[in-house]
Amino acid sequence: MRTCYFKMRKVFFGADNIITSLGFTTQENVNQILEDNIGIRTVDDPGLYPNPIPASLIDCKLISHRFADLVQNNSNHFTILEKIFLLSITDSLKYSSFDPADARTVFVISSTKGNVDLLEGSKRQAFEPDRVHLWRMAEIISQHFGNPNKPVIICNACISGSVAIMAAARMISEGIYDHAIVTGGDAVSEFIVSGFMSFQALSPDPCKPFDGNRTGLSLGEGCGTVVLTADSTKTGYSQQVEYLGGATSNDANHISGPSRDGEGLYLSIAPAMEEAQVTPQDLDFISAHGTATPYNDEMESLALTWAGLGNVPVNSFKGYIGHTLGAAGVIETILSIYSIRNNILFKSAGYRENGVSRPLNVITEHTRSPVRKVLKTASGFGGCNAAMVVGY
Repeated sequence: MRTCYFKMRKVFFGADNIITSLGFTTQENVNQILEDNIGIRTVDDPGLYPNPIPASLIDCKLISHRFADLVQNNSNHFTILEKIFLLSITDSLKYSSFDPADARTVFVISSTKGNVDLLEGSKRQAFEPDRVHLWRMAEIISQHFGNPNKPVIICNACISGSVAIMAAARMISEGIYDHAIVTGGDAVSEFIVSGFMSFQALSPDPCKPFDGNRTGLSLGEGCGTVVLTADSTKTGYSQQVEYLGGATSNDANHISGPSRDGEGLYLSIAPAMEEAQVTPQDLDFISAHGTATPYNDEMESLALTWAGLGNVPVNSFKGYIGHTLGAAGVIETILSIYSIRNNILFKSAGYRENGVSRPLNVITEHTRSPVRKVLKTASGFGGCNAAMVVGY
């Protein structure tokens, strides 16, 4: 039986921002990507891990310097992650024509770990105990901008960012709000590194999604912010990009491993495409989750092939900035929207030769090409999967 979807209002993407090791704006990140620069470096910090590891980290001194310009007083009252969030949101709002304090605007915040680093050593004493909780961090962020609404928090492993966009789009579509500020962020900490090390999931070298020589993922920290609105006149763009459809699924295969046959991800891709009313021939590009772990990339190749998408150009942005966890879905969607607005396909960094059983059309060079519709996929711990279609 076919599922019927009733869209009440169109939802448009407006201004955005990306902060990663590659830059503090979306354009700075894009410029570095087009120059084939990656932000993953060998990090020798015993505070993160006893041995050197590859990771994509934002310069803490630069964060503090930028934040001091933004908040003249009490800058020490914010954690590093909160500072990154506030910098990203503020930059995106420069190009938005609505008031973030409007009661018809909601903040949707995604993060997998939030201020978890406050559990480490001396940091415990620097802030009140409840600051480690996601709800408190979200309050700090939304209240900074004077928003009267309770912020919506999305914490659903590595699909958090994608789910945050879908949740915001649905609230706007249903008329609950007119605008949403969707922001996703995570910082790399000892807690996160030790967790992924316990899974033996981290690569000794910068990650190589979908490549035959991939050896695991690279962690990254970052924040992405994108504005969603029901009013196309407030996006700031002449070329409107819409949220067209999305879906989630959970295969419950394993606490940390995806379904081996790709069925879980397929069960989010199929209804997302149905809601968006698109066929494989309508899609110009796929922004894959592409973590470069053996299981994830193989699973994605199976799911995409199952959905008839094996020939659609695909990439993973994680070869440039690592896996940014709760920020990944937001950041990678923003870069996909950039592809649409600028008709460009970004190459998949680190890819040299096929390393999955169902060969995909992995992009190996930056290419100018018409881009109208994009599929974004994501998967995470606990068997969660997400897919959404954006475009025009």
